[in-house]
Amino acid sequence: MRNSVVINQRGTTLIEVLVAIVVLSVGLLGMALLQVTSVQSNYSAYYRSQVTILASDLADRMRANRTAALGSAYVFDFPTSSSAHSVSGTQAQKDKAEWLNALALALPEGTGRVEKSGTLVTISVRWNDNRGRIKAADDADTGIETFVYRTEI
Repeated sequence: MRNSVVINQRGTTLIEVLVAIVVLSVGLLGMALLQVTSVQSNYSAYYRSQVTILASDLADRMRANRTAALGSAYVFDFPTSSSAHSVSGTQAQKDKAEWLNALALALPEGTGRVEKSGTLVTISVRWNDNRGRIKAADDADTGIETFVYRTEI
């Protein structure tokens, strides 16, 4: 006959379940943080896509009205972000107003600037990217992003 030794293992299964719950909780928390980071990155990518489209739009408008564009009718500095620019006047003034209105509507604090040197045009777009920012670099970081688009007209 065999001698059977009874080992007391009461509660062992409960401890294993608790450890499994802790491990699962840590994994789910990591997935939630990953989701938050993903959403923030998607906002930033969306803003950059909008900026690229809008900068290209203004360049196309300038090419369509090349005479005025070569005469510096489109050159301006960063105005205050507003969607209330009056769409009137010359074609160049209408183009600028429509573009600045589109920037203000599509981007948080969106505004732009156009510089020209001969036929080389530099279109700069500035917006507040705090919503898409994953982590601030330092306390002085304002979250303002600037996109620069250079082209010839």
